[in-house]
Amino acid sequence: MDAATVSLPPTLQLSIDLTDEQFFQLCQNNRDLQFERTASGEIIIMPPTGGETSNRNSELTYQLQAWSRQNKLGKSFDSNGGFTLPNGAVRAPDASWLKLERWEALTQGQRRKFLPLCPDFVVELLSPTDSVKQTQLKMQEYIDNGARLGWLIDPKTRQVEIYRPNQDIEILKNPLALSGEDVLPGFVLDMVQMLSSN
Repeated sequence: MDAATVSLPPTLQLSIDLTDEQFFQLCQNNRDLQFERTASGEIIIMPPTGGETSNRNSELTYQLQAWSRQNKLGKSFDSNGGFTLPNGAVRAPDASWLKLERWEALTQGQRRKFLPLCPDFVVELLSPTDSVKQTQLKMQEYIDNGARLGWLIDPKTRQVEIYRPNQDIEILKNPLALSGEDVLPGFVLDMVQMLSSN
């Protein structure tokens, strides 16, 4: 008997009532997919990215990790790092960073699961299947839940939206570099390198 195949949309949202532990186990049991959960409990299933987006994510994570390793001010995370935000949503930014004091305040058990906090810094890199509006809402959610700086990078338009608490969104067109400001002192993302790495 042949297996049936189902064609699903690029991003799928499901309403399933799961405890935090059940959701964590769902993610662990399906490592080939990336899951997020909204504050209202909807589960979002996202497929693996294409090669171009994956390569850009890798460059982004590499630059952030290299800076973080050099200054030892905190911990950086790739797109597989899950965070349970104060509003209950579970999100996995494409890249993120957390101050060392906040990392050290977590127990070993907390570190092994989705971290129960919002990162200080988050980046979302739009892929061709991402909804701009939904990603903008996610960026605002990070800020509303404690992120101090966020970048929404659109490689197609070469536009960056910068999110900060209690400030209007700043839009940069085709920047050559992005500054980590006082949140990531001394960090500069080389946008030319990141956007050309495909």
